[in-house]
Amino acid sequence: MSGETVITVCGNLVDDPELRFTPAGAAVCKFRVASTPRVFDRQTNEWKDGESLFLPCSVWRQQAEHAAESLQKGMRVIVQGRLKQRSYEDREGVKRTVFELDVEEVAASLKNATAKVTRVAGKGAPEVQQARRQQGAASAEDPWASGTPGTGRPPVGGGGGWGSGADEAPPF
Repeated sequence: MSGETVITVCGNLVDDPELRFTPAGAAVCKFRVASTPRVFDRQTNEWKDGESLFLPCSVWRQQAEHAAESLQKGMRVIVQGRLKQRSYEDREGVKRTVFELDVEEVAASLKNATAKVTRVAGKGAPEVQQARRQQGAASAEDPWASGTPGTGRPPVGGGGGWGSGADEAPPF
C-alpha cells in the first residue's frame, strides 16, 4: 500500500462506539479517540497537558462488532490504521477538510487496566483446531501438527526444538 499514511494512536475513547450496518450488511463501528500529549514545563517544574487530538475512527466487519461489544467511553485504546483526508462543503458553503482513521487494529491499552480476552469461533479458534485434529487433517499452518502421527510428539531423533527429550518441558 504505497503512499498511504499508517499511524498508531494511543488515547481515550470520547464516546461509546456506534455500530451500524451498510445496506449490503457490512458492519461498521465508529468512535473517536482523544490523544493528549503530556509536556514538562521547566518554569513551573510540573507536567501539563498539551493540545488534544480528536481523531474519528472507523473499523469494519467482524472487528467492528467486536469493538462495539468490547469498548466503551473513557477506555484507553491503541488504534493503528490508515490516515485518510476527506474534503466537503458544509451547509453554509464553506469548504472543510477532516482527517479520519481507517482502523486495521484496535485494542484496549493495558497501561492502567487489565483485560480478559475471549477468543471467538473462527478459522484459528481452538474449537476449530480441535475439530480439524479429530478429522485427522493436520494443517501446514499448525507447527504442532507435525511430528509422529497420532502422538502429538516431535519426530523421533530430536527435532522437538527445545531439546533432545520428547517429554522435556519448554524453557519458559
